[in-house]
Amino acid sequence: MSEIDHETARKVAKLSRIAVPESDLPGLANDLNRILTFMEELNEVDVEGVAPMTSVTPMRLTRRKDGVTDGDYQDKILSNAPDAREGFFAVPKVVE
Repeated sequence: MSEIDHETARKVAKLSRIAVPESDLPGLANDLNRILTFMEELNEVDVEGVAPMTSVTPMRLTRRKDGVTDGDYQDKILSNAPDAREGFFAVPKVVE
């Protein structure tokens, strides 16, 4: 692994649009190096035969019956419209 130096830390901060004072660049470079070292350690773990997981707790979302539970208010909704035609809101043309 190559070390992240102050110049690379400065570039990362600039690309991230994070204002990092010059005095904090050594700490940022050190933090980035520790993160990369940890990622390399994770790459060494044998995950052969391990199924990917979507959550740390085995749970299933509760499901509800898919059906219309509300509606048939078209007349009430359109009564608030300044201009309604044929069951729809009518709006002025904005593109020519």
